[in-house]
Amino acid sequence: MATISTRLDPAPATLKPAGQGQGQFSNDAPVQQGGFAKTLRIFWNMLFNKPRTTRPAGQIPVQPLTREQLLAAPDHSVFRLGHSTVLLKMRGKFWVTDPVFAGRASPFSWAGPKRFHQPPISLEELPPLEAVILSHNHYDHLDHKAVVQLADKTRYFLAPLGVGDTLIKWGVDASKVRQLDWWQGTEVDGIRFIATPAQHFSGRGLFDSNQTLWCSWVMIDDARRIFFSGDTGYFDGFKRIGEQYGPFDLTLMETGAYNVDWPHVHMQPEQTLQAHIDLKGRWLLPIHNGTFDLAFHAWHEPFDRIMALAWEHNVLIATPAMGQAFHLNQPERGNAWWLEAQSQSLDEHAAG
Repeated sequence: MATISTRLDPAPATLKPAGQGQGQFSNDAPVQQGGFAKTLRIFWNMLFNKPRTTRPAGQIPVQPLTREQLLAAPDHSVFRLGHSTVLLKMRGKFWVTDPVFAGRASPFSWAGPKRFHQPPISLEELPPLEAVILSHNHYDHLDHKAVVQLADKTRYFLAPLGVGDTLIKWGVDASKVRQLDWWQGTEVDGIRFIATPAQHFSGRGLFDSNQTLWCSWVMIDDARRIFFSGDTGYFDGFKRIGEQYGPFDLTLMETGAYNVDWPHVHMQPEQTLQAHIDLKGRWLLPIHNGTFDLAFHAWHEPFDRIMALAWEHNVLIATPAMGQAFHLNQPERGNAWWLEAQSQSLDEHAAG
């Protein structure tokens, strides 16, 4: 059985009254709101003023995975399946973060950001999962159809407060759901999972803003420590997490979908690198990129920038292609796979 324990210090997330008996979560530090006019301008630009380079014209390389390959993989193997979906093998079992297999990061099947590539493995082919680890409820992190399909083959769903209620509403057995506040932990099969703060927001519609919590995750498997950032802006919480639970062997860090118009909820690559350093991380594996078109930067820019920064600051960085294994016990940097796809994109854009 999973067990949950509460840390009283540091402080848990703040729940503020929001009228009509509802609650609204907030970040540790106030996050500047853009206002209606700014939000409208951002949506207008997203719809009509995006550069062509935000999507690759060429093919994103994907290494297909089979269940047999996963079962044969050693412990502490890590596989990027796309965006922030990462499959980890620990203690002979499988754990996945923010599983999104949908063709679009959207409430609609016919509109919204479309995937650049197919997942390296299908939901049906995935082996049984010990846990699904969720960071928040945005559409590019919480996929309704994936949750429904995974419900019977997953032992536990670990989620921040309120997100678990959504899972239960969707039909997940309540006995499988573990909802945690910031700094709360749960143990599954001897592995410790702690929901740690992030600086972000939540909501899946017009009227549920910040009614569920968002978080990052610390994973402790004996001597191995892994950090999963979820979505977040840069904040001093990284230092607190690093002091409390670091050093980390691997940080899975958001690097993508950033913009000067939303500086508090997504990190620029320079901030991603600093967060990794704050966490006392060893290997940095950038995620939240290469799958969906969610900002105005070129699709390959997050890779270009974080790679250059890591080399400049002598930080170990791993950039496996989608489906390619990163073995924490025998780590390798991986190839700059996006450069070939980037070259194809430039050639095709020039020809167009």
